Amino acid sequence: MTDPVPVVFVVDDDPSVRRSLARLLHSAGFLVETFPSAEDFLKCEPPESPSCLVLDIRMPGLSGLELQEKVTAGGFIMPIVFITGHGTVPMSVKAMKAGALDFLQKPFNDRELLDAIQNAIERGKQLREKRNEIRMIQQRVALLTPRESEVFALVVKGKMNKEIAYELGVGEKTVKVHRARVMHKMQAESLADLVRFAEKISAPPKNRPLLDQGPT
Repeated sequence: MTDPVPVVFVVDDDPSVRRSLARLLHSAGFLVETFPSAEDFLKCEPPESPSCLVLDIRMPGLSGLELQEKVTAGGFIMPIVFITGHGTVPMSVKAMKAGALDFLQKPFNDRELLDAIQNAIERGKQLREKRNEIRMIQQRVALLTPRESEVFALVVKGKMNKEIAYELGVGEKTVKVHRARVMHKMQAESLADLVRFAEKISAPPKNRPLLDQGPT
């Protein structure tokens, strides 16, 4: 199965810039969608395929920085490359602190932009893989009973079966049964796997599993 073709979204109020960037990006093998404003971009559905956003910083209506805030708040995995002819150091600092991967001053050369976009696409792929792994772990955690979740939380803290039995007020044999079920449901082959899973979801569950409340 071949990987999906990355999509580059270009948001710039200058039609000549949109046309030239679309030609360049098409020639480099990307799918391209262009928008004259941040408001128009926000009407589109985020793609499932890897993508990035090439964004002008100064536009009528919502600015590039304001659109960046909305994309970030929406939880979309869409790394941003800013392009501008009117950038300032404070602007670039603010954009980069908010998560932008690059900030290019117009005029820039084609290679510079393509390299920045490729880096953004790769970063987006890494973030998607991480998110998918976390969701997979959360789905396994959701299979645990409340008691198994308690055992899971104590096991990843390094507690021995005897200590867990004392803390939960149950027999050591019961803890061993729950521990085996946790290992099976979490598809873990070792304690190290359980610890890694817990770290991936930030914290082990207590009585109920930690579920993903973010956008899909």
